[in-house]
Amino acid sequence: MPKGYWMVQVEVTDPKVYDDYRAVVAAPLAQYGGRFLVRAGAQIVKEGAAKSRPVLVEFPSYQAAQDCYDSPEYQAVLTLRLKSAQADFVIAEGWDA
Repeated sequence: MPKGYWMVQVEVTDPKVYDDYRAVVAAPLAQYGGRFLVRAGAQIVKEGAAKSRPVLVEFPSYQAAQDCYDSPEYQAVLTLRLKSAQADFVIAEGWDA
């Protein structure tokens, strides 16, 4: 079964509120088996454009990635991110060779 991924590019607009989001977002992700593979850090954009903060979260399945996003637990903390950042957010199915 292929894994699922949240691929997110974030531009923080309110660092204080975004810090509040960062402090609580790991709990709902963990409930669905999510783990950060990338959480900010250095990046080099070779083609196209990207926001300043890359985030990549791995889930045990594509369905788990979708379920986490739609869960009441994540939706409750999502309001903090929506108040404090602009993001491009994609849920993708991993490739299972």
